[in-house]
Amino acid sequence: MKVFKFGGASLESIERIKHVGEIVQSFPEDKILIVISAMGKTTNDLEKVAQHFYMRKREIAAQLLFNIEQQHLLIAEQLLGNKTNALFGQLQEFFTEAEWTLGEKPLRPYDYYYDQLVGLGELLSTAIVSAYFNQAGLNNVWLDVRDVFRTDSTFRDANIDWEVTQRNVNEKVKPLFNTTNVIITQGFIGSTDQNESVTLGREGSDFSAAVFANLLDAESQTIWKDVEGLKNADPKLFPNTINIPEISFSEVIEMAYYGAQVIHPKTIKPLQNKDIPLYVKCFLDKNLPGTVIKENVDVAQLPPLIVLKKNQVLLTITSKDFGFITEDKISDIYDIFHALKIKINLMQNAAISFSCCIDNTPEKIEQLIKTLHNHYKITYNEGLELLTVRYNKNGLLEELAKGKTILLEQRALQTTQLLMKQPSEQTI
Repeated sequence: MKVFKFGGASLESIERIKHVGEIVQSFPEDKILIVISAMGKTTNDLEKVAQHFYMRKREIAAQLLFNIEQQHLLIAEQLLGNKTNALFGQLQEFFTEAEWTLGEKPLRPYDYYYDQLVGLGELLSTAIVSAYFNQAGLNNVWLDVRDVFRTDSTFRDANIDWEVTQRNVNEKVKPLFNTTNVIITQGFIGSTDQNESVTLGREGSDFSAAVFANLLDAESQTIWKDVEGLKNADPKLFPNTINIPEISFSEVIEMAYYGAQVIHPKTIKPLQNKDIPLYVKCFLDKNLPGTVIKENVDVAQLPPLIVLKKNQVLLTITSKDFGFITEDKISDIYDIFHALKIKINLMQNAAISFSCCIDNTPEKIEQLIKTLHNHYKITYNEGLELLTVRYNKNGLLEELAKGKTILLEQRALQTTQLLMKQPSEQTI
């Protein structure tokens, strides 16, 4: 049994959706569970719906949702050729559910409403693809992952209840393979024990596929992307990138931790724990070798690995009374970051200050500043880039940092991180 994951780029046109069907049909003897993301930029569009709703701009939110509805109905009509298919009733149910949310007053935290609305994209894409596959002769069963993935109520970053989810997989997923070779379900979303929708973190569909691979004891997981395979850097940001034929689980999880967008950070653990290889293949040409991620790979074969995170913020937290930032103060500061779900990408401690690099999430930074403001002075720099290089060779790091101002730097035996570029500084 194999697990496939197709992302939004593989579904952004009618031609690509049909091509996905051709890829699946080329594995006629295999039982395949397919995890699918939202189409194209649908998740971004739904985030705007959630934002306007929470700002009580309901008319704008409703119009944005209507636009998304029309886009998906048009795709469904183009694929199926008519409106009599049961799919259209299913799509209407999904949109009605979203409209109910928009009809509420936003009395709960933003993250809750985000999850009720943004997960709609995966439900729409999987329903459309499943209906098209069935009409094209590729028989499959559509599965609502919210009936399978049980989580806690950490909205926007929910944690899987592995025991309950394993039981659900055994009872609700495995028996389906007795009547079909193909199951289509959603990535990114799950449900609490109160039947409230949750998301597993941005780009969480890779992780969803890995959870299924682990719980189904799959022989492999394949992520189908619009690149030849895993590269040593993002080809959109760096010229002359190098394809990596094979790489270890540990190296990929390091790259993901530092911000590489190829594999979701949580994806590797469920696969490594059961030694399930992960393939990164090109959906534009399935015959390309791609990359295999597995347990043991000689690091001497690897090129320099480069990760660049943009839109970073450097926060410097300084005690107002000149008290030392010792272990107890750092512990308190960490607790606040944890409560606000703010990940620290790089940090440095001085006598009376604590500096850290974080993603630029304005609403969370505002909450952080309000929480710390009584006891600390906070300064911050915006518009920064965090460069991480593993296995630096032939002056590559120096070339990448040329002409940039380095605000923060950390060097280890294999890894160097530079926080670069000098914007204007603001003091709160």
